[in-house]
Amino acid sequence: MGFAIVPDGLPFGLTLHERGMSTPLKSAPTRAGASARAAPRRGAPRRAAPPAVGFVSLGCPKALVDSERIITELKLRGYEIAPDYARADLVVVNTCGFIDSAIDESLAAIGEALDQNGRVIVTGCLGVNPERIRERHPKVLAITGPHATEAVLAAVNQHLPQPHDPYLDLLPPQGIRLTPRHYAYLKISEGCNNKCSFCIIPSLRGLLASRPLDAVLREAEMLVRGGVRELLVISQDTSAYGSDLKYAPVPWRGEQRATRFIELARSLGELGVWVRLHYVYPYPHVDAVIPLMSAGRILPYLDIPFQHASPTVLKRMRRPAHAENTLARIQQWRRECPQLTLRSTFIVGFPGESEADFELLLNWLDEAQLDRVGCFKYSHVAGARANELDGAVPDEVMAQRYARFMERAAGISSARLSRRVGQRCQVLVDRVQGGEAVARSAGDAPEIDGVVRLPASAATRPGEFVNVEIISADTYDLRARLVN
Repeated sequence: MGFAIVPDGLPFGLTLHERGMSTPLKSAPTRAGASARAAPRRGAPRRAAPPAVGFVSLGCPKALVDSERIITELKLRGYEIAPDYARADLVVVNTCGFIDSAIDESLAAIGEALDQNGRVIVTGCLGVNPERIRERHPKVLAITGPHATEAVLAAVNQHLPQPHDPYLDLLPPQGIRLTPRHYAYLKISEGCNNKCSFCIIPSLRGLLASRPLDAVLREAEMLVRGGVRELLVISQDTSAYGSDLKYAPVPWRGEQRATRFIELARSLGELGVWVRLHYVYPYPHVDAVIPLMSAGRILPYLDIPFQHASPTVLKRMRRPAHAENTLARIQQWRRECPQLTLRSTFIVGFPGESEADFELLLNWLDEAQLDRVGCFKYSHVAGARANELDGAVPDEVMAQRYARFMERAAGISSARLSRRVGQRCQVLVDRVQGGEAVARSAGDAPEIDGVVRLPASAATRPGEFVNVEIISADTYDLRARLVN
């Protein structure tokens, strides 16, 4: 657990981890000797250094957006964001509380911050259970729940009074972001109405609360004006967007547009940047977005958390849309949009999962031929209804099934990527290191999917689109060469 550097150049403390994926998100490298206090400009009035807040952020991209909002508001109020524990007057830890391993990691992060700094405010999903935090760490200054920006700011101000400084630099209109300049997460809603038996998100983040369409689009436009080349749409259930608002129409660009999933996709597709949809449940109305992908309006990419294929297991999971014939839907989508990339995550070892259920899942995977797959072993989650189910799968059986699943998924990934050798495509460069550019195609979401590697050149600057030819493939990544 450590402090890192905001890609935009702003020093801050950050550690990221993505839940439910096969690979954790990577932390940015620590910059040795980074200064939390910039030297005053020549001729500017000399002033005392403002109070500095350190930040550690754990969890999913939705939590990352919460962290971005808190840091933006702290900067607006005149606080510095410290690059390490030593230069922080206080540390905020944004926690994850979804599964037991995430809770353990969050508690460890709080402990590290207390050891290294001593003054800690806790926020995020684990904050809905303050007793568990204080039982382990009674010295924390304050605890709030998730998406509680104002409560965090009030706690910071209470323990580290807000500075008054008329010489503060103005923030960029898009606020402070914790991603590289060229991509950003766009959160369209909070909470979830689904009642999945293994999940406690509704108790952590509440029921679905969609943002009005015009508010989402104004933020998206602002991000694009600030240099963002890719928007990653996130929520707990993207395809349910607007249902809580009864799809209320809002004025946008001279017409009324409904606060609805398809209108969101269509409107974002007008901005001229990559638009990637995450956390989409396979409801029937999702079919309407495929033509937008075929037409190049939004990326041909769907992140759909199928979780399993056995009807029996899905029913015990209480998954929405579990009765849909997903294989037929996938085949239909690919007929309409052959370049479509499908990503999903799955749970193995769910209570009651039989060997027949697991074999059905493997056979389904063979037929579905998903491009990107993550898997995790079922984990007990305090407060989840699945804890009451019988038929617990032994740990050794669960581990075997996980290994078999990942081996099957790796073979599918390798075969599908090998078909791309010789093809040409556009990629977005994320970074350049050691003479090599690391980029992504339309089928690769940042941090959770594969990458495209190619020799660095003057054209391969981070945030730039370049055209490449794929020259080789391995299990998850591609190699390419630059073409005109």
